[in-house]
Amino acid sequence: MHGVLPSRKTSHPPSYTAARSSRLSSTRRRQLQLGAILACSALFIIWVISRLFGSSEERVPAGAPEVVVVTLIDEQDMSKEYIRKIQENRRYYAGRHGYATFFPNVTDYNFGESPRSWALVPALRHALTTFPHTPYFFALSPHALIMNPSIDLRAHILDKKKLEALMLKDKPVVPPDSVIKTFGNLQGDRVDLVLSQDGEGLCQGSFILKRGDWAKFFLDTWFDPLYRSYNFQKAEGHALEHIVQWHPTILAKLAMIPQRLLNSYSVDIASRGGKDVMYKDGEFVVRLVGCELDQNRNCEKEMETYYEKWKHGVEKKTWKN
Repeated sequence: MHGVLPSRKTSHPPSYTAARSSRLSSTRRRQLQLGAILACSALFIIWVISRLFGSSEERVPAGAPEVVVVTLIDEQDMSKEYIRKIQENRRYYAGRHGYATFFPNVTDYNFGESPRSWALVPALRHALTTFPHTPYFFALSPHALIMNPSIDLRAHILDKKKLEALMLKDKPVVPPDSVIKTFGNLQGDRVDLVLSQDGEGLCQGSFILKRGDWAKFFLDTWFDPLYRSYNFQKAEGHALEHIVQWHPTILAKLAMIPQRLLNSYSVDIASRGGKDVMYKDGEFVVRLVGCELDQNRNCEKEMETYYEKWKHGVEKKTWKN
């Protein structure tokens, strides 16, 4: 008698097995999709941080100036002779070092009902576009003169080791006792904004900006319509102090240096540093700080003494190449 044969296994698994397999496959697929999204998000965040906080050094193509001196002109408030002297001063300096100059006009830009001094910010954005390969932009007030044209910005300030030695670290951003202070461990090649401060605050009349994504972000933040609507007493100057103190992304790229390296004053104003920050022979820049805001002062007359002194030096070839 033959034994009973076991039943043959079907090639079609029970429906509950297929459903369970389908659920596992669907769960696994969602896990993979979530993992891919998280990985892409992490890579994007790393990229953004590296662009904003990393070094923005770029190789300068042959023929491109390493520095552009940017001075905003106001043809409505300045005489043609005054503008001529300003441009002559900047061009002479730029010519000695292979730099370039840029003289935008206040009326080139739309800044609404804001004070005219706000035009400085879009003027710098304009300069970045006009000189797409230049790494540094030296923004200098029209009410200032470069008195020592032998000083090269790269060697004087921008060299990595030089800049690290000059930086004022752990210093209140707004004197005398702002709780927000400059970074104490910032490396020279990670600096994108170099400026000074006087006894009242940051000095936007003479500073250096480094090209890069951070520079565009900085200028766009500074020119935000919200800040222009605040009616700060010192307009773009107080707006600059605000964003530096309350935006760590901006503070993280700022180097503050001693004022007289970049921004000596022509007058004794006690609240802004007094005699300690007044111009002395041989220094780089003299600035007629506040002359355009004081009805008792005349920028053109004040500049004349310094212009004649500078011109005499040019004619006598006072400065060595």
